[in-house]
Amino acid sequence: MIICKSNAEIEIMREAGRLVALTHKELQKAIRPGITTGELDAIAETFIRKHGAKPSFKGYGGFAGSICTSVNEELVHGIPGNRKLNEGDIISLDIGAEVDGYHGDSAWTYGVGQISQENQHLLDITEKSLYEGLALAKPDARLTDISHAIQVCVEEAGYSIVREYVGHGIGRDLHEDPQIPNFGPPGRGPRLKVGMVLAIEPMVNAGKRYVRTLADNWTVVTVDGSMCAHFEHTIAITEDGYEILTKE
Repeated sequence: MIICKSNAEIEIMREAGRLVALTHKELQKAIRPGITTGELDAIAETFIRKHGAKPSFKGYGGFAGSICTSVNEELVHGIPGNRKLNEGDIISLDIGAEVDGYHGDSAWTYGVGQISQENQHLLDITEKSLYEGLALAKPDARLTDISHAIQVCVEEAGYSIVREYVGHGIGRDLHEDPQIPNFGPPGRGPRLKVGMVLAIEPMVNAGKRYVRTLADNWTVVTVDGSMCAHFEHTIAITEDGYEILTKE
């Protein structure tokens, strides 16, 4: 069941989203060669709690970290720990914050120091695909209009869309209906309505689309070892389109 949110609920989610965006900004300043993913996690948790909120991912399904830290060939759900970042790495930071019982959720992929042109292009296309999808987010559009726009953008650039992981509704629960794939034909799925709040999140591989989960039962990596990227915003459907909630 898709739950449309009231204006009052969206106002709370706007605050949760703003905190997520500010946390990204705080971590972006800290990303450098030599820092560990665990140190980034500690910065995020301290920052979120300092603002009177809770990290959405801490303990979620048994997850140990406050954020997901996925490096290079790691697509999503990377567990923070002792891994040090190196010059030229890319790292996806997936951050959630809970404010007054409602969640905000956003992921972004960053370069560590100077990165290769190839990696920068992957990041640019993945980010572009997010906004190409968002451009179709408006009342009465079909859900897969977003999906199709993302897929076209990614595949025209020669990259692959991961199919095992998708976007989702969000609100009091971190993951709500509907599921939002990043691929498929347009014109399918439910019609979008004012008050729907959705987390749109392209997940893109530089190589083939196949992924697997490591022995820790969390970290998802590309099967062929290729680089990958992940960009995500939480949005609300408005009368004239959409509003990004995960922004300052």
